[in-house]
This record gives sequence, structure tokens and C-alpha cells, in this order.
Amino acid sequence: MASPTPAAGGNQVSTAPLPAALPALASAPRARIDMARIASLATRAGSMVEQIRGRLLAPEARKIPPVYSTAQLAALCGVDKAHLACRITKEELPSGPLTPAGGKRNFELSELRTWTRTYRADKMRPAGKKAFTIAVGNFKGGVAKTTTAMVLAQGLSLRGHRVLAIDTDPQGSLTTLHGLLPEAEISEDMTIAPLCDGSQTDIRYAIRSTYWDGLDLVAAAPFLFSAEFALPARQMQEPGARFWDVLNAGLESVRDLYDVIVIDTPPSLSYVTINGLWAANGIIVPVPPSGLDFASSAQFWSLLADLGGNLDAQSGERAGKAFDFLHVLLSRVDPSDPATPAVRQWIQATYGEYTLPVEIPKTSVTSNKAAEFATVSDVQKYEGAAKTYKRAADAYDSFVDLVEQSVVSSWADKAEVQ
Repeated sequence: MASPTPAAGGNQVSTAPLPAALPALASAPRARIDMARIASLATRAGSMVEQIRGRLLAPEARKIPPVYSTAQLAALCGVDKAHLACRITKEELPSGPLTPAGGKRNFELSELRTWTRTYRADKMRPAGKKAFTIAVGNFKGGVAKTTTAMVLAQGLSLRGHRVLAIDTDPQGSLTTLHGLLPEAEISEDMTIAPLCDGSQTDIRYAIRSTYWDGLDLVAAAPFLFSAEFALPARQMQEPGARFWDVLNAGLESVRDLYDVIVIDTPPSLSYVTINGLWAANGIIVPVPPSGLDFASSAQFWSLLADLGGNLDAQSGERAGKAFDFLHVLLSRVDPSDPATPAVRQWIQATYGEYTLPVEIPKTSVTSNKAAEFATVSDVQKYEGAAKTYKRAADAYDSFVDLVEQSVVSSWADKAEVQ
């Protein structure tokens, strides 16, 4: 699906200078760095992040979604602009206000989603079917895991699906991409921590709406590290406890409320990561074409297989854990890197049919938006080269389309089985 150049509006990055740097920590030569000094450094870093966010999201200090042109709406609906113009005259769907100059229409995200749900009805969740849950994971950081999860959630929402994003990484990067500061704005009862310690059994307590229509969030913050102690403690204290199934059980009550649930997992094999994977129907693993990332991905599958076998044995269930799909996504692909062709070949030869037929390029667009706590989907007006933006946006669009196809096929397969 092509990505037309974004319309005007939305978040505009302030050109005001950054706040003055905070005073440097007083230091003595060869002084040891104790916890008090580390706490002071943490306060300093948190303050700077908050000031930067205020600058990037000025004047509201909150993210707002883009508005969309008629061309973008037509592309998402799979029709031409003439058809759209004709349909608008029937006044059955939102018409979008005319721009001040007249002649062109812009559509708010909520208006666009009304159109896409209508024109893409065959791809919406069938009546009686549960939300499809996708875990995005890799045991290595720096592979664009969180960006992949966020763009997937945004893209599925644009296509008409109601999406719940769950941040299970204590770093809270997915939460930050929603325009929230994990340490300053997220309390424990907004995360999965109460699920993990047993004080809650239903995740609805933690769900919050976001700046993006059709996309809700369960946030994360650094204190989510406590879950890594709470889960094994419950396993020891409660006979028959299933530490790996806590998140899955907590999601049961909302699987009729959402079409797709996207879980961003921590970059490690932890108790929380296990919960994210075992709650999922499908897995997406971003893998950049570098030797270290390829080796790390091999460890991911080995550990997952060993762990899965052990948990299947513990569960006592006749049918063990199985996924509807497993997708390996080539991410952060740099064509100028001489190692890229060889490692790409390794990945494709190893993962074969599991490798998605799309690559996410490493571009200035993605790196610049990450610095602004945003993604390609948040772009309203890209200030750089239009070709660079289009290359990144088209790749992500193709990725979302492919994942949506897998989800729709899974719903259809389950209908046939029933």
C-alpha cells in the first residue's frame, strides 16, 4: 500500500532551543560513585527527558495524531479519489472539513477509521471470534523491536482494527512512544505488575486510552522489574500456580473488546517475556542483517524451544503451546553495509518460509522520529527527502499488510475448524 506524502497539521516539533543543561554533578578526583550519586544522576536524566518532551511536543506537551488527505484515505480504502468524492456526496460517511484554501479535504484519524472499517469489512474480526494476540520479541536490544510493535499497532488501527498495545518492558519504550514518561506519569496500577503479584486477575484495571484513536495502552515503567520476583514467588507459594499463564488469563475478559492485541516484550528471556509469548497467537521477531543479531536470533529459538517443552510438560495439557504464525522481519537493513547481503542470505536460508517478504530499511526517517519519541506513522510533514520518507513508510505499510493477512487467515482457519 503506497504512502502518499502526509497532509499538513499534527505535531510540529518546536524550534525553540533546548533548555539549558542542568548543572554538572560535583565530583572529586577518584571519588567512588555511591547510590546517592546515582540517584542524583537519575533525577537529572529524568528532568532532561521531560524538558525535551515538552520541546518536541510543544505547545500541548502531548502527542496528537496526523490528519489525512483524500489520497491517503483512498489508498487505505483501496479506491480512487473520484470514488471517494462521489461517496462523500451521499453523506453516509464523514466528509472531512475543507482546508482553509478550499478544494481539499482533511480527515481526522477517527473519521478515517470509520471509512476503513466500512471499506475493509471483509478484513475485520468476524463475529464470535476473539482478539488475535501478537508478541513482538527478541532477546537482543537494538533490533527495532519496540518501533515494530508501535508501527504495527498504529497500522492495524489505521486499517480499522481496534488495538490494545501492552508494554511489558520495564524500560517503557513503547509507553514513551505514546507520549508518556514512564517514571513521571505511570503508576504501578497502570502496568501488568498487579497481575503478576496476584492483586489483580483482570487486565481491564490497567487499560488507558491514548492519543491515537482505536489504540489503547497498558503502560510500563521501571518498577515493573518487581514482576520478575513476584511471578516465581507466587509459583512457590501457590500450589498449582501457572506463572507463565498470568498475562494470558488476565487478557481473557478483553478478547471480545479488541480485534488485535500487540505485546512488546523485554529483550531477555524473563518471566515477563514468557508471559508475553505464552499469551500470543503469533510471534514477530525483528532481526537486523548483522552477524551478532543473527547469532542472537538463533539463541532465541533454542531457548524458546527448550522452555516450551518444559512448560508443556508442567501444564499437563494434551495439546502443547502452538502459534498460528511465526514471522521473522528483516529490520534496520542498511544496503551500504558490506555484510548485509551475506547475512541476509543466512537469515533467508535459515528461516525460509518464516521470513517475511519485506525489509525495513535503516533510514534517517526512522532514526529522526525515534529521537522525537515518534514513528513513521506519526509523521505529518517530513522535512527531509520525500523519497527517503516514502521508502520507509512503504516498507512499514507492506509489513502491516502482511501481518494483517496472517491474522485474517487465522480467523478464517478457526472458523473452518469450528
